[in-house]
Order: sequence, then structure tokens, then C-alpha cells
Amino acid sequence: MTAFTVEQLRDRLTLYVAAEAKILAGQSYQLGDRRLQRADLAEVTGEIRRLSSEIARAESSASGARGRLRYGMPG
Repeated sequence: MTAFTVEQLRDRLTLYVAAEAKILAGQSYQLGDRRLQRADLAEVTGEIRRLSSEIARAESSASGARGRLRYGMPG
């Protein structure tokens, strides 16, 4: 089970999608004599898939719990 709320997962997903866009725009770049390398694209896209799945599971279980009726006799 995750320690993050759905809202926090969505925020993280937004950051990973932004990181993916930056990686796709250029994996590495140079400023003067410094060369900078962005994160690994495969790791970022893997985390995007994982977060998306986790959000879908959390939303599915939350909506299922609200829509379920329980029948029984009071004990």
C-alpha cells in the first residue's frame, strides 16, 4: 500500500510528465565548460506508467467502496 494520497500521486505524475518533456527536448546540454545530463528516459517513463496504474487502482477502489451496499442483520 502506498503512503501517498491520490492528490500527491497526481502531483508526482505531473512532475514526471514535465521531466519526460524536458528529456525529450534534449537529453543533455552544455553551459560553458559544464555538461549536464538529464535523468534516464526509460526510468522516467516507467515511473509515469507506475504512477498512472497506482492512481487508477486507488480511484477504482475508492469508487467501488462508495458504490457498495452491505446487507445484514444488526448483531
